[in-house]
Amino acid sequence: MVTYETTYAKVLRPAASVALTAAFALAATPALAADHDADSCGANAVSELFHAPVSAAVAHEGLSLNVEIIHPQQIKRTLLLYRSGKDKPYREVAFLRQDGGPYRAAIPEEDVLPPGLDYAIEVERPNGTRSAIFSSRAEPHPVQVPKDGMDQIESALEQRVNHRRVVFAGGGEYVDFGHSTAQVENANGELEERTVNDRYYRVEGSFTYRPLRTIAEFGIRLGVVRGSAPVPVRPRLPGQEEDERFQVGLNYGAPWVRFRMGEHWHLDASSLVSVTEVGFSAGGGGTLHIGDPYGSKLSVGFEGIHQFGARFFSQVDIQAHRNLRISPIIEVTNMPSADEFGVRLLAEAAIDIGWGFGLLGRGGYQARDATSGGPTAGGALSYAF
Repeated sequence: MVTYETTYAKVLRPAASVALTAAFALAATPALAADHDADSCGANAVSELFHAPVSAAVAHEGLSLNVEIIHPQQIKRTLLLYRSGKDKPYREVAFLRQDGGPYRAAIPEEDVLPPGLDYAIEVERPNGTRSAIFSSRAEPHPVQVPKDGMDQIESALEQRVNHRRVVFAGGGEYVDFGHSTAQVENANGELEERTVNDRYYRVEGSFTYRPLRTIAEFGIRLGVVRGSAPVPVRPRLPGQEEDERFQVGLNYGAPWVRFRMGEHWHLDASSLVSVTEVGFSAGGGGTLHIGDPYGSKLSVGFEGIHQFGARFFSQVDIQAHRNLRISPIIEVTNMPSADEFGVRLLAEAAIDIGWGFGLLGRGGYQARDATSGGPTAGGALSYAF
């Protein structure tokens, strides 16, 4: 909260203090009385207001304005009228007496915005009539509010995203590692090898909001995963089919936030809560982005969830055209619920098709060993506004 203290003086006429103070008289005389002591407490006492005009303020910090009122018994209320822009309506805040100090009115921080604001001061008499004492609604006093560094960054980034701060997206992916060999216990209690499918599919929806400041973005992902693991994830139950022991599932929610650490450095942090085939699980992840956040950059990160697995990845975003991004990806993962890590070699292409819509396609190949592997195919549709 920024407070501008009033400069007080015994001013007899408003013209005597154009730069620093303003004074007024409620008496119907063109000048103030020179002697205030003769009838200082009587009904005919002259009221005066002293105020130091403010010419500048700090963006996003509350602004306090002070006035001193002599003989306030002649005044019902003193009001501060302000607006954050010339096309905005005026708001009113009453000046309140401070303990042992002047009267004060505060403009909240959310209204102290670049490039500036206007204000005026009015008094309301006991009969309900009002008078403009300092400036007026028609000709208010201007206060400059310069943009700070973060305001300039936000403005530049907002232009980069075409003023679209909210993004909804939905898509899916199919991942096939081919066939894996699992050691399972037969009916005689002996271990034997079994060939199982090692694949899953994922369907996901997401919401993103872009403050474009120290917190650059935040959002949440919601999704489901279904598939079969290369190892049994459940103990054998009477009457259960053997294939059911390898089936895996995941219903998850993952809130996340992106922090701006510098012009070319951003960090994502996420948590993940899910329901799996064997109960509740939790996890999290992080990603470091190096480069242009809405252009070419390198991203390295990890994500893991208990009982389902972990993945480590690197991704290079190449802005091949204003509306086209191409991204090679390398990922190492033991998802879903595998006891060995596999390698995925992927490529993404994202196209801005206009009107806030975007398309993303993903394809590639992955394997856990040299004898078996399979393809990846997926895509997503997004809308930003």
